[in-house]
Amino acid sequence: MALIRYTKPTLTRKDMDAVLQTMVDEKIGPGEKRREFLKLFAAYVGKKDGIALRNFYDVIRYSLMSLPLSQGDAVALSVLSPKVYELAIKDIGCKCYFTDTDDYSLPKTEDVKNSLNEGVKALLIYEPLGSISKSAEEYKELGIPIIEDVSESLGSSFGDFRAGGIGDIVISSFEEDGIISTAGGAIAVSDKQEFIENLKNQAEKVKRYSDLPDMNASLGIVQLMKIEQTLQRRNEIFKAYMQSLMKGEGKSFLSNNINFIANGYTFPVIIETRVDDALEFAKKYGIEAKRNFTTAVGSRYLDKIDRYPNAIPALSRCISFPLYPFLKSTDVDNIEKVLRHIG
Repeated sequence: MALIRYTKPTLTRKDMDAVLQTMVDEKIGPGEKRREFLKLFAAYVGKKDGIALRNFYDVIRYSLMSLPLSQGDAVALSVLSPKVYELAIKDIGCKCYFTDTDDYSLPKTEDVKNSLNEGVKALLIYEPLGSISKSAEEYKELGIPIIEDVSESLGSSFGDFRAGGIGDIVISSFEEDGIISTAGGAIAVSDKQEFIENLKNQAEKVKRYSDLPDMNASLGIVQLMKIEQTLQRRNEIFKAYMQSLMKGEGKSFLSNNINFIANGYTFPVIIETRVDDALEFAKKYGIEAKRNFTTAVGSRYLDKIDRYPNAIPALSRCISFPLYPFLKSTDVDNIEKVLRHIG
């Protein structure tokens, strides 16, 4: 039995042809394709302009440096956030303030409010595994600038509210497992002229060595043009998985609210059994499932259940199953079978 891979980039012949065309045109470095991809992405998330770079870490750092932050200020982020956030925050001379999560696995606004008296001057929101909030209102009321990472939530929606609707600056990586993959690279965009200028000024210092090449951007353009079709297929599989999960004892990590439409980035489940046993059970059926949040800042706080009661279950017992458009119907059926018996 061939193993069903956990992830596979959504690349078609048309995507490959787009890359080949940039090579034929002998324009593989940063140029018009980069600018086109940046414009298309900004429009998709409701922003105006920004920067497209080769490295996600630089995008995080430049976004932080574009905010009115001073040495010693603190940035709030949830304990589910990846450690790369912490590295970037410390790199610019600021501190981290870790929060618990809310019902949507985002930073708990009550915790952030309490942190405002402890030097917190900005909020960095990680939207894990396709999750988003149902509105931006509570976060906007905090009165501090917000960076929203849609790397994993791009395309998710809650009623009329879409991923990208919270941040003053919206960032995204485009790695192999992304809804959109450019084989690496990242973007930061905003609709506020001050932040746009700050982002561009930061990137300009090392422009020759940091701008996203056209060869990568061409992949992003083609995938962004067909993103609704991709999201539809991913959501169809997501719904099928959810129906199967509800017949068993596992619990969905994501909201089951009727107004929530998942982008199908993956299918995360909170289990009660031992993680290793669950992963081994999936493997017996030829499925490569994976543990989530192994690189989260909260991985060192698993004993702090009193401080992070909502986040700890996800940190310690969340696993995900393969979900991408290229799955065969037999693969989907096989994964559904496991979900009905996972617990």
